[in-house]
Amino acid sequence: MTYDFTTTHKRFHTGSGKWDELLKFGVSENDDIIPFSVADMEFVTAPEIVEALKHELDSSIMGYANPTDSYLDSVCSWMKSRRNWDAKPEWILNTHGVVDAFFEAVKTFTRPGEGVMLMTPVYYPMYMAINFTGRVLVDNPLINTGKTYAIDFDDFERKASDPNTKLLLLCSPHNPTGRVWTRGELERIGSICLKHNVLVVSDEIHSDLLMPGHSHTVFATLSDEVRDNCLVLTAPSKTFNIAGLQTSNIFIPNPKLREKYFASLKCSNPNPKCNILGYVASEAAYRGCALWLDECLSVIDANRRAIEDFVRVELPCVRVHDLEGTYLLWLDMRGLGLECRELERVNHEEARLFFDEGYIFGSQGEGFVRWNIACPERYIHGALERMKRVYSEYVK
Repeated sequence: MTYDFTTTHKRFHTGSGKWDELLKFGVSENDDIIPFSVADMEFVTAPEIVEALKHELDSSIMGYANPTDSYLDSVCSWMKSRRNWDAKPEWILNTHGVVDAFFEAVKTFTRPGEGVMLMTPVYYPMYMAINFTGRVLVDNPLINTGKTYAIDFDDFERKASDPNTKLLLLCSPHNPTGRVWTRGELERIGSICLKHNVLVVSDEIHSDLLMPGHSHTVFATLSDEVRDNCLVLTAPSKTFNIAGLQTSNIFIPNPKLREKYFASLKCSNPNPKCNILGYVASEAAYRGCALWLDECLSVIDANRRAIEDFVRVELPCVRVHDLEGTYLLWLDMRGLGLECRELERVNHEEARLFFDEGYIFGSQGEGFVRWNIACPERYIHGALERMKRVYSEYVK
């Protein structure tokens, strides 16, 4: 490989909650254990990004900065080359993160007491965007087929047809289940939402992170009508592991929606802009890190296959759901016969495994874990051996 996907930097005492959680359970800096929870990678940053940041620090003043024409062009060029999407620079607004963006969308396009639909289990800040703002959760539970998840379209349309349902927060690709929705599924979602005047806010932050054989369809590409009834939320943060630089690109093709969103954004932040170094790193990533991403995906896919092969033979009580996109593997642990809080205790205290527990993604996630597999291969094998040793005490 051209790039280094074996080196790790332990991030204790750096403000990383993901790492500092380990300290609460007696994991020391001398232990060869890493967390598999929060969705940032345990790979070193692509050198092209590092060099761009060094150059900026050496040659520039760290003043206020707006996105440049070159930056906007890099974003649109990436979308064209990786997503086959002819996005326009004027569609883009910037926020510090996709979570900020969908919180703002909920506040902008709905009122307290109105319904926001989620396809659950789902990324937990989406629940927060509803609950913290006084909106009403419209729950469209996904159907667990055993190895993957399907959309219950009868339930989806029934709930979309309620006049109080105003907005869908769509997670695409889906976190935590790893689904990459097909074009046909997305077309059906788009059609139903148009029919019932439900605005779609499509969180596509994981759209670059695809496993072999799967392709992502940008929601706004389905039709002109769908394009004008959606926001598409993207960021380089997951793709290139630069979430700390807080730069996201929000595409709003419909000028009326864009104007309304920007007006609301200015009420939350009167001078909305991102970090100057975030713009620099993002442009460097989009222009020069395609090969880094391709190699990164090959490492993630190898980790996925290693887990599937091991579990199939050594841990048949654990069910690994198909991973189509993201680097977040969804495991059904209910075969261990442990209540979800006891499963968490066993993982932390006995197996020294630090996943994201499934219950944080909603009640459908109880008994599951989400495993962040964007890490060097040796940590995957170490975790599997600890799982085998500890779980054997609970399998009858």
